[in-house]
Amino acid sequence: MTEEHFDRVFGVNVKGTFFTVQKALPLLTEGASVIMTGSVAGVKGLPSLGPYSASKAAIRSFARTWAVELKERGIRVNVLSPGSVQTPILSAFSPQELDYLVSQIPRKKIGTPEEIATAALFLASDDSIFVNGIELFVDGGMAQI
Repeated sequence: MTEEHFDRVFGVNVKGTFFTVQKALPLLTEGASVIMTGSVAGVKGLPSLGPYSASKAAIRSFARTWAVELKERGIRVNVLSPGSVQTPILSAFSPQELDYLVSQIPRKKIGTPEEIATAALFLASDDSIFVNGIELFVDGGMAQI
């Protein structure tokens, strides 16, 4: 990895998230919900993903801190951390790589965008009114093993 690539990963994932939330805060009403995108990579030791994993771990740290800082406004802050999801990037994987990936998921399947959206809807809704400062893994159990 080059220094430029490292800076890009941290710039998008950490700096981008920080300043997006900072700019959004004046627009958020009392009781709003902030949902940030993490990744199973933030808690797993995955080869060749060190900087990406570290950037996602930083997102988790933001959630912990902001959940406390924003409590007086009743704003909940959570992280939604997907595992492998059926997106166009998977077309670059060989059949063997996909088989290996699936073998790491207890549910034995790659997630769908709809499964991630359902979890996001839960975090955004009043159904999760007592959920704050968490990292919700939507990964078929991958982060748990």
